[in-house]
Order: sequence, then C-alpha cells, then structure tokens
Amino acid sequence: MQPVEFEAQNLFDDGRHSRAKIGFVLLATEQTIEDDMMRLMPDGVGAHFARVAIPDSITVESLTAVGLDLARASSTLLPDGSLDVVSYACTSGSLVLGEDRVFQELRKGAPNAVATSLITAVINALNALDVKKIAVCTPYLDEVNLQEKQYLEDRGFEVTEIRGLNLERDSDMIRVRPDAIERLAHLVDSEEAQAVFISCGALRSIEVVERIERALGKPVICSNQAMAWDVLRKAGVNDRISGYGRLLKEN
Repeated sequence: MQPVEFEAQNLFDDGRHSRAKIGFVLLATEQTIEDDMMRLMPDGVGAHFARVAIPDSITVESLTAVGLDLARASSTLLPDGSLDVVSYACTSGSLVLGEDRVFQELRKGAPNAVATSLITAVINALNALDVKKIAVCTPYLDEVNLQEKQYLEDRGFEVTEIRGLNLERDSDMIRVRPDAIERLAHLVDSEEAQAVFISCGALRSIEVVERIERALGKPVICSNQAMAWDVLRKAGVNDRISGYGRLLKEN
C-alpha cells in the first residue's frame, strides 16, 4: 500500500501548543500542581510533567537527595528539544538544593530550555510587587522552615514571621483544607508585613488566594500562582489572568 503524500504546508501546523511549551519537574508524591498548572495555562501554552523519586517524607535529607534525579527527569520532557522553559516545581526542594544547583541539573536534561524553580518564581514575584517585608506560612517541619527563612533573608527579604503546620508527609499537605490555609495566612499576617507568602506547591492555595488578598488588603503570593506567572513570563506569554491575586492580574 502506497503512503499518502502531502506537501509539507498542507500536512503540518504548529500543533496545540504554538505559544509555548513549559515543563515541570514534580516530586513523585505531588498531587496538586498538575491540576493548578492546567487551570492557569492560557490557550496555546502546553504544560508537560515529569517526576523525581522521593519517599512520602518532606525533610531536608529527602529534599537534598532529589538533586541526584533532576537531570534524568528533565531529560524526559519533550526530548525533541522544543521545550521553552523548565521549572523544578517544589518550593522547599528548590531552596534546600539552592537555585544554582537546580538550574545546573535541569539544564543537563533540557539544555534548550530556560531553567527556573519554584523558589525563584517566588523571589521574582516579590520583587515584581516591590515587597521586602513578608510573613510566611507553610505546611513544613521546623527544619525546613528554618532553611526557608534563611534563604529568603539571604535574598534581601525581611521575614516578619514564619509559621508551619509541622507536617512531614506530602500526602498530608495535599489534604490541608483551603479554609485552613486561609486561617493560617490571617494568623501569620501583621501590620509590619507588606505581603503574605503561602509556601508549598502541594497546598491548594490558589483556591483562596484572591479572597485572602481582599481580606488582608495587601499582596498575597502562593507557590503555584507565582510559578505559573514566572514560567509564562519567561516563555514570553504576557496574558493577564484574573481570579488568582494581583500578581497574575497586574504583572
């Protein structure tokens, strides 16, 4: 049987993701980020996912070990080289390893893509909003919170307070109720803080970030909102997205 022949211009177009192709390297235990990114990506932008091995235990030790698997995971994202941006989609994991190490490992697997990370997204978002004093709430253990506070302070921010839920299992973090996240944000806020940062991609924070922002009368950054904004802007996609706080709507 002879194959059907077409001229190239009559056979191919740019596919569904003609505006940008964005890769996310997730923890094996992650259950929130995929849904959030699919919700936040505009038409014509593709979201592609890979995972790194980790037990259901979010500790400094387990997050450090992930560094050995980042390059392999990123190499599985669109190996044709068409990926535009790749992000390590873990707030605590990216700050424990440090951005330079994360970028180095991601680029080994996806050399044509712009490398970023979730903590990078948060820092860029805070700078875009011209915020220096932040109140931080997290689901993490104290050992992770201590590293997060130090990391943010090393980047020039003043952490007015940081509070965590002292959870270790990622499978518990994904089950924290959105109304509990809202209460935690109110508890950590103070007059001194210019903004509140809700840390962790596993938390369902985007469901309540707009409401928290209205109630507090100040910017509220949450991990997945910041990550979506960061990867889109790095890919040259400047759509304004309403319903998830002023970061995505105004910047």
